[in-house]
Amino acid sequence: MECIRSYFPSGDEYVTEDALKNLRNYKYRAVDKSFLTKYLYRHYWEWAVTLFPRWMAPNLITLTGLSFEIIDVALVLLIMPDLEGPGPAWLYFAFGIGMWLYSTFDNVDGKQARRTGSSSPLGELFDHGCDALNCTIAGIVEASAFGCGISWQTVTIIFMTTASFFFSTWEEYHTGVLYLGYINGPTEILTFAVLACFASGIWGPQIWHVPVTQGLPLIGRLFPATWELMDALLALTVVAMVFGHCLICCWNVYAACKEQKRSFWATLPQLAQYFAFAVSCYVWLRNSTTILADNHLVLFLITAGTAFGRIVSKIILAHLTEMPFPSYTVQMIPLALGAVFSWLGLFTPRTELAFLVISSVFVVVAYLHWALVVIERFCEFLGINCLSIRPQPDIERPEPTHEEPRVY
Repeated sequence: MECIRSYFPSGDEYVTEDALKNLRNYKYRAVDKSFLTKYLYRHYWEWAVTLFPRWMAPNLITLTGLSFEIIDVALVLLIMPDLEGPGPAWLYFAFGIGMWLYSTFDNVDGKQARRTGSSSPLGELFDHGCDALNCTIAGIVEASAFGCGISWQTVTIIFMTTASFFFSTWEEYHTGVLYLGYINGPTEILTFAVLACFASGIWGPQIWHVPVTQGLPLIGRLFPATWELMDALLALTVVAMVFGHCLICCWNVYAACKEQKRSFWATLPQLAQYFAFAVSCYVWLRNSTTILADNHLVLFLITAGTAFGRIVSKIILAHLTEMPFPSYTVQMIPLALGAVFSWLGLFTPRTELAFLVISSVFVVVAYLHWALVVIERFCEFLGINCLSIRPQPDIERPEPTHEEPRVY
């Protein structure tokens, strides 16, 4: 066992004792401007939390919520592995219900923490870490609900979910505030995704693949004549994400840097980490001999999505422990190598699949080791359990507000 452990970094390499001491400064701060949250969902979540027993740990609620999405991916692989279908109507309703339950559990866990006096920095790391993994998991499910198949439409959905989450995490690192705008991914976009799943269950996923002039009769002529409705929806969503989310994140970081008398320009190179991730994925897929051609896209996305989960979880960890912004993760190595090898034409279909499988195992094992070690160190330092509640002094974690100004 000691021989195996020697191949992995020590706990102190992941998070030092000095960094753990900064957890004492932890205070959760969030702003949620969504009208749906304020006038509808907030009341639903306050009711939903009463359905959970007080002995149930918030992190266990988070993990249970993620399991619904994992079950949906398993259903995709068993029933509709081409991500296109059409599948049975109940499958699309299962997708929508799984997403809704994930959202409910994800929003109830914090309320359960306050209800039971078990709030802690670990809760934020665990919650956002699961959200990071769900960017890819939910993306696969939603692409299947839209009938996107093994295509660049599916890849685009994954790029959108991961990019928006990365920018939000980068923003929170610098501002100290989780900011959700009037229209945001966890609320309005997820609501649309759930309704889209139900629509596919009622009318079939083919409704998203009609000519764009038929699907959007008022503005359809603005798009290329060969486009489907799905192509137009993705293009509109990308534009909305860039101008309605990513640039706003940049502005908020700029405002925080100005307030703190720091250089905004010094923060921009930190975005290169996501662009390296995205470019590596794109180059590998564009030059692949087998991933798209032989239906190995889900395996690739799970590999890339786990690497992405590690990238943003390290940023969240750095935010909580006041460590420098992380610029590198070892899980990027397989993606970068895959991109280089495929671009140089060094892969055959068989060797590329073998490399992808080995990369997947490496990325997942490395992620699990990092997560388990960091969770163990948090629990030891804070005197808490991860998946059960131990009596402890509560760390203040106020409800997200709709009225308060940004706190930098």
